[in-house]
Amino acid sequence: MQELQQALQTINWGLIAPLIILQLILMVTAVIDLIRIKHTNGPKWMWLLVVLFINLIGPIIYFIFGRRQNG
Repeated sequence: MQELQQALQTINWGLIAPLIILQLILMVTAVIDLIRIKHTNGPKWMWLLVVLFINLIGPIIYFIFGRRQNG
């Protein structure tokens, strides 16, 4: 347990915190969009798994490939 505390104290949170915040913003935005959008390229449940379990790049993949273009 003490080793974990030491490891957490040595992390440079000034660099990590913005990435964590960016990840959360992208994930929440993608999930809200996925709920609101009517049709996607593929099943919605699959895109939800991509967004939730592929960190940082999952929401980006959804916005590029998952949303169906209207028009």
